[in-house]
Order: sequence, then structure tokens, then C-alpha cells
Amino acid sequence: MLQISKLISKGAGLAPVLLKRASTVELDWDVRQKSRFDALDSLGRPLGVFLPRGTLVRGGDVLLAEDGSMVRVIAAPQSVLRITACTAHGSAFDLTRAAYHLGNRHVPIELKPDHLKIEPDHVLADLLRAMHLTVQEAEEAFEPEGGAYNSGGHGHSHADGHAHAPAATPIPAAVPSTAHVHGPDCNHGHGHAPQAIQSVVIQMPARKPHSH
Repeated sequence: MLQISKLISKGAGLAPVLLKRASTVELDWDVRQKSRFDALDSLGRPLGVFLPRGTLVRGGDVLLAEDGSMVRVIAAPQSVLRITACTAHGSAFDLTRAAYHLGNRHVPIELKPDHLKIEPDHVLADLLRAMHLTVQEAEEAFEPEGGAYNSGGHGHSHADGHAHAPAATPIPAAVPSTAHVHGPDCNHGHGHAPQAIQSVVIQMPARKPHSH
């Protein structure tokens, strides 16, 4: 059995010619959401997959075996419910409402621009039809959204190094207050302190004698 413990997301960085030569393995969602499973590739080789816990395997991913060989993953068609808006009794916004209600029930859901996909569930099918949505059974690959905090090994990084959280606004240092000094050019017409009272000597003219 070939032991596999590494996954290359979507075969990133691999030459197309290498991907064409790689064997394939078809897996439905029930298997691909597990980090440990056994499978057979297109060459009939048994595979023992032991990936880091929480890893989600997607169609197009490449499994790297211990002997250096590669196995390309194909999302196998499976039974799903295909949900579209009813043009006669609703609008495209109904899909948004449906995604909201399904999300509240923690239902694995694949989001597409014009339709949704979930695993078969007759109770949910009746609920969606009551919301004026068209629900049809189909055999298609199923790639539901991963949780916001579970990238399943498909995380991303920003080359430009910017952060998602806004940087804290620096608090300016306290500016020392500068005492206000009144100078000769201040043009203030008021004084802040009473001036000293100076004594004034008043001289009275000599008094002439009064005569009648």
C-alpha cells in the first residue's frame, strides 16, 4: 500500500506534463472530507492516505506518495439536490435566502452564481420548494464551502504583506503646554495684574486776600 501524507492544492507549481502522467483517484465528498482514508487509484494501486487532521481534499488536488509518485484527485459525481430560483414565482434573491437558512442548519452547501447544491434530504427539499425554489435531483461533483475558520489546507497568503485587521491608530503623545507670555507686540489691551498706585503731589496756588 502506498502511503500518502502530503497534498499539493490544485497541483500548484507542478508542470502540466507531470499532471497528465499522474494516476487519478475518484472520490466523493464523504471520503474527501476525511483526512485519513484508503482508496484505489486508476492503476489499481491501494493508497493509504494520512493527511493532517482537518484537511479537506478537493477535486484537482494532487496527492504525493512516499515513493515520489503523484495521484490527481477527481471529485466523483454523486447524488445531489440542485437548487435554482423559480422564474415564475420568485427571483434570484431567493437563492440568498435559501443559503442563509441552510447555513443556519450547518448544511454543507456548494455555492454557484446561479444555483446551490446540497446532499439529498427530503425534508430540506420540501422546505426549499415552500420558499418558491426549484429543487432537482442530479448526479454531479459536490464541492461544498469550507468553514471560515477551516480552510482545509487551502489557506491563502498575501504577497503584499497587508494585514486583514486594521492597524491600531497610534495615540499621539501629550504635547507639553507652552506658557503664554505677553510681549510688547502682543496687542492685548488688557492687563493681568493691577499696577502699583503712585502718589501725586498737587500744588495749590497761593490764596489772595479778599477785599470788598
